Amino acid sequence: MTILATLLDLDFRSLVYLTCSLLVLGHVIPWLLDPHAIRAYPGPFLAKFTDLWLGRVAALGHRSEVVHEMHKKHGKFVRIAPNHLSIADPDALQVVYAHGNGSLKSNFYDAFVSIQRGLFNTRSRPAHARKRKIVSHIFSQKSVLEFEPHVRLYVSQLFKHWDRLCEGGLKGMSGDDGEGGWKGRNGRVWFDCLPWYNYLAFDIIGDLAFGFPFGMLQSCRDAAPVAVSHEEAIAGYGADDKLEVKYLPAVQVINDRGTYSASMGVLAPWMRPIAKKLPWFNKGSQAVKSLAGIAIAAVAQRLKTPSDRRDLLGKLQEGKDDEGKPMGKEELTAEALTELIAGSDTTSNSSCAITYYLAHNPHVQSKLQKELDEALSEEDDPVTTFQSTKSLPYLEAVINESLRLHATSGIGLPRLVPEGGLTVCGRTFPEGTCLSVPTYTIHRNKEVWGEDADEFRPERWFELDKNDIQKAFNPFSYGPRSCVGRNLASMELLIIVASIFRRYDFVLEQPEKHFDTVEGFLRKPVECIVGMRRRVV
Repeated sequence: MTILATLLDLDFRSLVYLTCSLLVLGHVIPWLLDPHAIRAYPGPFLAKFTDLWLGRVAALGHRSEVVHEMHKKHGKFVRIAPNHLSIADPDALQVVYAHGNGSLKSNFYDAFVSIQRGLFNTRSRPAHARKRKIVSHIFSQKSVLEFEPHVRLYVSQLFKHWDRLCEGGLKGMSGDDGEGGWKGRNGRVWFDCLPWYNYLAFDIIGDLAFGFPFGMLQSCRDAAPVAVSHEEAIAGYGADDKLEVKYLPAVQVINDRGTYSASMGVLAPWMRPIAKKLPWFNKGSQAVKSLAGIAIAAVAQRLKTPSDRRDLLGKLQEGKDDEGKPMGKEELTAEALTELIAGSDTTSNSSCAITYYLAHNPHVQSKLQKELDEALSEEDDPVTTFQSTKSLPYLEAVINESLRLHATSGIGLPRLVPEGGLTVCGRTFPEGTCLSVPTYTIHRNKEVWGEDADEFRPERWFELDKNDIQKAFNPFSYGPRSCVGRNLASMELLIIVASIFRRYDFVLEQPEKHFDTVEGFLRKPVECIVGMRRRVV
């Protein structure tokens, strides 16, 4: 009561001074005490005292590039927050993210929880092991092959649109199909290919995860149904009831949610309630709810009309943990949300990046097309099969080189050092220290990839030591928390890239222009304006 009475007696100016002093001391004292013994490591000045430096960098959408520049300036170890050390060394991947080292995900992942914790954002090792057991078999190579016809179906639908655009391009016509429209010039159709890759990826994952597409390819529009009442949809509704939905741009919702969560996640837990009151974070907070609403509406619709169709949701329903228990409806919905995010944005971003790099390097595009023409000359179907593309070496090199330069997740995923400490690259860190290994920087390590590491050159995949490459190639993360859907992602990219570049030829509208990206949790192209025409083989 004495302290409270004293505070109440203070005038406004004194209260402001006291608050500021406490904030300063709250940041300076931990730096002086240095509980994780990382004070000596270099990094931005503000990052030594506060999470706000990394929060601002994340919010501006170029975290990977900024951290990369810090490593170029300071070397292998860079302190990017009061208790966060970034380690840019391929050898660190095998330690920080290794099986059995006991490290845990940091509170960064709390910012990605909406419906309930899923496989991606759970921080409990037992909970993760249980979920992984249920989910992992769904994404085995054998299981994934069951989804191939659906992938090929939507690539075929994309071709119907693109063939029509090519015909219009030859006639010098223009139109507004897709965001940004298209125009014919010099025998090509010129358009932004990114929205189309978004439509393709969302329709594929909608069909695979929920048993029906979002209809984006059909409507040439970014729109998905969102449940108005989350509680009503999760609780269930009768066969004669109609779920109330509204339509929102799903791609934009995912982008806003990724930026929000990636920025909120790097802030200290006590800062987050304050940050949520800021107008910029309000937009992101709404995106979190909207994205959850998309998954909730899709799951509710799918469960309302039971089917024996072999989609991801059906397989999730069949899965059981060690005690023989299946997932509950809310848990099922949370995992479906994870699949929606992981299976849409990543595929569209990667497809767009591959198109950019091939259009920017015509000699590489020609070399790939020569391999495709020779290997697939007997196939009449314009959409290739996984079986016919899985062993094409240059196709694989092109995809890997694109994922190296444009890994969809470029940031260092944060891990907490377990009890007993952890020794990484000759340095020992105490329990609770937050460590990460930045994929963006590892993928540009000149000791591994050569002096031309910043250049797109698929030939390096045939020249360099395979063991060195595999240690430094991290597009799907590493260890027990690596991407469970990598088999599905690999199959999709092989079919999409082989089919598209066998059928079309691309050039860039502005070859000299830098490939602009913006980063939330994932790195996403801003746009990719290309000139496309049908190939004559």
